[in-house]
Amino acid sequence: MNRRLFIALLTAGSAAEGAFALRHVWAAAPGEVSIQASKFEFTPETVKVKVGQPVTFVLTSIDRIHGFKMPDFGIRTDIVPDQETRVTITPQKAGTFAFFCDIFCGDGHEDMAGTLVVEA
Repeated sequence: MNRRLFIALLTAGSAAEGAFALRHVWAAAPGEVSIQASKFEFTPETVKVKVGQPVTFVLTSIDRIHGFKMPDFGIRTDIVPDQETRVTITPQKAGTFAFFCDIFCGDGHEDMAGTLVVEA
């Protein structure tokens, strides 16, 4: 087989496998959303859910203690490295709601925020 063709097929196969793995993670845990905190950011920054459907946020930190605050839902918790923190909500109204870190983690902390989009 031509070496270039082999490398192209190998690269395409790896990319497709990665995309499948990402879809598989979501499908394996319906109603759960993993959010990773690291210095100055949440990943993902935007989470979309449906009105009336319970969702559990599985919060992890890769570097230090962060906070997780979602005032519209009365949520406030710490995210500790090497631990999972689980928070479950059932949104009752559509809209866009902010979440953010409320433990100072250095310059750039004020930008550590995300958005929960609740769709009807």
